[in-house]
Amino acid sequence: MADHARSTSPAVQAQLDRLWALSPGADILGLERITALLDRIGNPQRALPPMLHVAGTNGKGSTCAFLRAAIEAAGLACHVYTSPHLVRFNERIRVAGRLIDDDTLAPLLAEVLDAGGDIGASFFEVTTAAAFLSFTRTPADACVIEVGLGGRLDATNVIERPIATGIAQLGLDHQAFLGDTIEQIAGEKAGIAKPGVPLVTMRYGPSVSQRVADVAGRVGAPVIACGTGWQLKVGASVRYEDAQGVVETGMPRLAGPHQPENLGLAIAMLRHQRALRIPTSAYRAAAEWAEWPARMQLLSAGPLANILPPGSALWLDGGHNPAAATSVSTALRLRAGGHPVHLIVGMLVNKDARGLLAPFAAFTRTLQAVPVPDHAHHAPEALAAIASDFGINASTATDVEAALNVIADRADPANPPVVLIVGTLYLAGSVLAANDQTPT
Repeated sequence: MADHARSTSPAVQAQLDRLWALSPGADILGLERITALLDRIGNPQRALPPMLHVAGTNGKGSTCAFLRAAIEAAGLACHVYTSPHLVRFNERIRVAGRLIDDDTLAPLLAEVLDAGGDIGASFFEVTTAAAFLSFTRTPADACVIEVGLGGRLDATNVIERPIATGIAQLGLDHQAFLGDTIEQIAGEKAGIAKPGVPLVTMRYGPSVSQRVADVAGRVGAPVIACGTGWQLKVGASVRYEDAQGVVETGMPRLAGPHQPENLGLAIAMLRHQRALRIPTSAYRAAAEWAEWPARMQLLSAGPLANILPPGSALWLDGGHNPAAATSVSTALRLRAGGHPVHLIVGMLVNKDARGLLAPFAAFTRTLQAVPVPDHAHHAPEALAAIASDFGINASTATDVEAALNVIADRADPANPPVVLIVGTLYLAGSVLAANDQTPT
């Protein structure tokens, strides 16, 4: 799906417009174009600091956030490449701890496009090349790279010698590109495995674990799986254990019952590599410090949050598939504390609406479906009809602000509402911008 990136910088916007004019304008997989593009700009991917490469259906961004937090808590500088952005394109490229600035980004994009404008590279491929090039120009101790789509044929998979690779939670998503079964998708994600490089994974079912092991085995990558290579126990704290010993941290600052697993994956990746020295204290700090916007994020006071009556809670999550919905619904129910729960939902047209809404049905009082600006989306009327099938009191609204006003008008001041905005990161980005919470 097109990202419709916009920038307040005229110089950056000129390059984004140029990029859209030159690129295919759709998701495409394959390493031929990115390989040709990188070759023309000097193959910067071969000059990066020690790299950690993370794939997965859900949780890979949070895992990257924990990796970055631990590395920086160890006193090291870290480059980070993630996608998509929420509000500003710059969020994709973090150079030695700071988001790339407009004055650096505009000429960087121009340089990449000048070199390879005739290749037909996609938006993501050009962005990947630009990120790698930027990382070679500022010293850092480590580099965290998130897979965009899949793994085997993702543009980031030109990385040849990472120090560790990891796979987060797996689920059904992007079936048109990755396959119709969880085993096929797992095989694509495991395509980031490299010879002799530890592939660290979560705990999966037998058929999925076998598929990952088969793919890793073909290239000679040892698999370090939760349940065998490392253990995780979650209670009042997070207890991680492997052959090297025990690491105990507080519960992650990031909300949700799934976040301890993402933290565990990050710890396991760092403890099974040899290029970086990360003390135990850095893992405890990572649990406290890591931030990842629009992943069960409690919004602070702002133009949107202030619409709701005092005592209300406004949560935001970019989850868009059944696996994410299961985790988010559990987190929301735990935090609702008996207060009435209301959903505001907007979804891209190629996502499973029934799969997303089902986990919320048992405890959601109302749902308002909204459009997703600038993207092909499920018609709000269709989403409302699906929600009604689940027994949810559903309606439509023109936008998130209008939906919040309806909830506020009907709210009981003595029992203020808990509201979740969910369905896609593109909607989440517009919400953060409207609430004056642009990621930094």
